[in-house]
Amino acid sequence: MGKKAADLEVQILEIKGRCPVYEKGDVFIIREGYKLMVPEGCELCLHGLASLLTFSTALSRGITPHALGLGPEDSERAMVQCPDPCERTGGGTVLFGIRRLSSAGE
Repeated sequence: MGKKAADLEVQILEIKGRCPVYEKGDVFIIREGYKLMVPEGCELCLHGLASLLTFSTALSRGITPHALGLGPEDSERAMVQCPDPCERTGGGTVLFGIRRLSSAGE
């Protein structure tokens, strides 16, 4: 059987333009690869969330950001951005940093 899914920490690293949902430094957790843990008062944007979900299972199971083309070889944090083309929409393009947290027994 494959590796047990670990928790992922998702942090807002940068915002280009003006995002109506996130602020730089916001954090939420994806527990065991599929349970969203959102701090009280924090909102999630489905546009941005959709861009993360493609990679969340692989990252939670230990595939490195580099192997997925989402970071340099020595990085423990995957970089993914939301699809909002802020130059055209007046919105904000958000850069998410996704880090695998150690699971029990690692």
